[in-house]
Amino acid sequence: MIVPCYNEAARLQQKKFLDFRMGNCDLRFLFVNDGSSDETQSVLDAMSAQGLDRIASLRLRNNVGKAEAVRQGMLHGLKDNPDFIGFLDADLATSLEELPSFCKVMEVDPAIVLVMGARIRLLGRTIERHTARHYIGRVFATFASIALRMSVYDTQCGAKLFRRTPETSSLFAQKFISRWVFDVEILARLAASNCDLGFAAEFGITELPLMEWRDVHGSKVKFIDGVRAYADIVRIGWRYRRNRKSARAESAVSTKHIHSAT
Repeated sequence: MIVPCYNEAARLQQKKFLDFRMGNCDLRFLFVNDGSSDETQSVLDAMSAQGLDRIASLRLRNNVGKAEAVRQGMLHGLKDNPDFIGFLDADLATSLEELPSFCKVMEVDPAIVLVMGARIRLLGRTIERHTARHYIGRVFATFASIALRMSVYDTQCGAKLFRRTPETSSLFAQKFISRWVFDVEILARLAASNCDLGFAAEFGITELPLMEWRDVHGSKVKFIDGVRAYADIVRIGWRYRRNRKSARAESAVSTKHIHSAT
């Protein structure tokens, strides 16, 4: 699991990560220090020393934003050829105890290539989210669904797990347009890949309702970032729809040439 960190020294829950790795020997954590200016690296070094080779860190010299930190972490982690690889927010708004459920979905259905956490308020589940953020999030998700032309409930939950395949690995080959809503772009890239392979846009993607999720104080997302996010969704939707149209046009031309030749 890739865990992006920017100035997380004061709120990184070291004990939870260390305790969890003791009972989950198949899971490894890679913390990506995104150019932090506090003592984050010292905290990560201390955790790595106690991690029994299952906790490591990647230090980025400059602050590049969450999207690029996650991308760099994913590329680094993919070098070890894991069966599954994903990312998780450092604040543990999504608890570590949710992770085995993500893996189980993958193991039960080999066609699934992406499991996304979904913050859905259902009976028997504890989803603690500020009311304003909840409704803003619903508007955002609706906007994202329209742009992606995909029925997705929650693009922005910080917990996602991918099956390692050539297609999913290629999702992280190029930098993302947005620093914050790169999750939407991941879906756009995966939808484009599915369409190129002749599948429906949503093929292999599933949302997993979380048992618990809690808002954690100290979010680094500012109001202006929220405004930019909507503009980024428009850019993402436009770019990938245009690319898909170009790909279909090229395919049609190639098919025509083949028929002409025969």
